[in-house]
Amino acid sequence: MTDLPSTASDTALAIGEGGGHDKILIVDFGSQVTQLIARRVREEKVYSEIVPYQKAAEAFAEMRPKAVILSGGPCSVLDADAPSAPAEIFAAGVPVLGICYGEQTMAVQLGGTVEGGHHREFGRAEVEVVAPSPLFDGVWRTGERYPVWMSHGDRVTRLPEGFTAIATSDNAPIAAIADEARRYYAVQFHLEVIHTPHGAALIRNFVRNIAGCAGDWSMRAFREEAVARIRETVGPGRVICGLSGGVDSAVAAVLIHEALGDQLTCVLVDHGLMRTAEAERVVTMFRESYNIPLVNVDAEALFLGALEGVTDPEQKRKIIGKLFIDVFEAEAKKLADAGGGPADFLAQGTLYPDVIESVSFTGGPSVTIKSHHNVGGLPARMNMKLVEPLRELFKDEVRALGRELGLPEVFVGRHPFPGPGLAIRCPGAVTKEKVEILRKADAIFLEEIRRAGLYDDIWQAFAVLLPVRTVGVMGDGRTYDHVCALRAVTSVDGMTADFYPFDMGFLGAVATRIVNEVQGINRVTYDITSKPPGTIEWE
Repeated sequence: MTDLPSTASDTALAIGEGGGHDKILIVDFGSQVTQLIARRVREEKVYSEIVPYQKAAEAFAEMRPKAVILSGGPCSVLDADAPSAPAEIFAAGVPVLGICYGEQTMAVQLGGTVEGGHHREFGRAEVEVVAPSPLFDGVWRTGERYPVWMSHGDRVTRLPEGFTAIATSDNAPIAAIADEARRYYAVQFHLEVIHTPHGAALIRNFVRNIAGCAGDWSMRAFREEAVARIRETVGPGRVICGLSGGVDSAVAAVLIHEALGDQLTCVLVDHGLMRTAEAERVVTMFRESYNIPLVNVDAEALFLGALEGVTDPEQKRKIIGKLFIDVFEAEAKKLADAGGGPADFLAQGTLYPDVIESVSFTGGPSVTIKSHHNVGGLPARMNMKLVEPLRELFKDEVRALGRELGLPEVFVGRHPFPGPGLAIRCPGAVTKEKVEILRKADAIFLEEIRRAGLYDDIWQAFAVLLPVRTVGVMGDGRTYDHVCALRAVTSVDGMTADFYPFDMGFLGAVATRIVNEVQGINRVTYDITSKPPGTIEWE
């Protein structure tokens, strides 16, 4: 298993080594979309694991994968200290697929030439297939042109021995290459992104047909292997699981309970930053549906007091992360004092996108976007070890696991809700008054979305209370109140997202309700930013 980063004193437990299934090793050269390669492979029911290029040789020896994929990255192979793939991979006789930087390092390492200074390609482009290949079978035909997504400055100008060009583009004459004898393939464009419409099918050809992977990795298999590893790691110890009200922590709790039974105690920390009646709904669901001990802690005064006057979003997240741990450790002490034994582990519903945006998942060179309270926000002095059984899963995979575990659909299908709650939807200083204003606006927005039958079409929807006031007119009087921004996006895994195209009549009706019913707001806007360049949450 890959070494996982942890800001706590002990490394986190991640579940999902793939067991005895076929595996694909993905060597990460720092691309922000490397995780999408893993998604495409897993869509073929084949287990994949991402490791940084620095640890790829060790991982290759341990995993013994059926094939390797080399990711893109921000570096140039022309740099003196350019990252490269381990020679062991090319000597092992397994199929290898290079993507973007992966093509360039493959070419250079095997004796070809890459040059800079040519015309760069960023964004949509077209490639023409110039030779048949198993990589293209049933998807692309020789002589036809197809849309792809390019993002490169350097390009291959001389092929290594044994390779032929199988596709070309206007600005990359060697846009795809193949050495059929050794089953080496590489493309200058990004197969993994949705902007390459047939990219997933080409990855399928590589994974299933060229590498010969059976496609037998499923959520049922993940469940069985996760349960076994949780038992092995925790042993007779006790676990505290933080419930936030979202699907991630709920799935993690039920999975761990299946593995450990009464060794698990769930703690819901009501930090005063949850949605309307959120804590009550979570407590009711768990106490009625599961025989899991659950402690509900009212910590509103603690959290709002610590956040008073804090405006920096990173500082907010770290304060919230620290306070969560303080509360969990206090509850663990209470359990120990009551004779239940000390809690050795803290369980969280951390997901792959959380980790990708906080730190490089594997310690690789990708850039930090923001810390999450349950990743980068944890204090180094934490006494408990982390158990994060969903850490390598995407959101849709967690939902599939939740259904496999039998969670009610009302929980499995819920929109994501961040652990720091409404604090990161109040840019600027957080106060109880502002949170209450935001809570009411958010409830109206979600109520109208449900009433319109749109809830299941939207990945996530919420309101944001902006730290600005504007002049308004209500009746014959002047107002000077807050601005509320509405945000709704569509997505599959949270790594990329598009704004939801509401009918303007719907947005007008929501804005009217919010302005009329929520005292303190006199203007409503709608956020039409996609991810990237924005993130889904505002902070």
